[in-house]
Amino acid sequence: MDIRLRRAYDDPAVNDGFRVLVDRIWPRGISKDHLKLDDWLKAVAPSDELRKWFSHEEGKWPEFRRRYAAELDDKQDVLAPLLTRLRENRRVTLVYGSRDEEHNNAVVLKSYLKGLLESS
Repeated sequence: MDIRLRRAYDDPAVNDGFRVLVDRIWPRGISKDHLKLDDWLKAVAPSDELRKWFSHEEGKWPEFRRRYAAELDDKQDVLAPLLTRLRENRRVTLVYGSRDEEHNNAVVLKSYLKGLLESS
């Protein structure tokens, strides 16, 4: 399984594989051409309520991870295409807009997907 993370503000790489934006909101100041996305899965992003509550406050990180994973439990149908690609050993790059590279929804989503793949 090959899951990569890339900020929306970084240049796409030739070896990114399937690039999917995993934010509910389009990254500010970035054109669709620049992102070179294969898909935009708004439905896998944290709910607006959770996103606003977290507000990228590092102290809320453990609780954000727990709450977001609980939301992902109810989104298995939306995750299915990503899981299929990963099971076929195809690279998936989760694209996100956050400035914080360690505390964002893509980090949680990557961990969640790995857990699903390892348990199946």
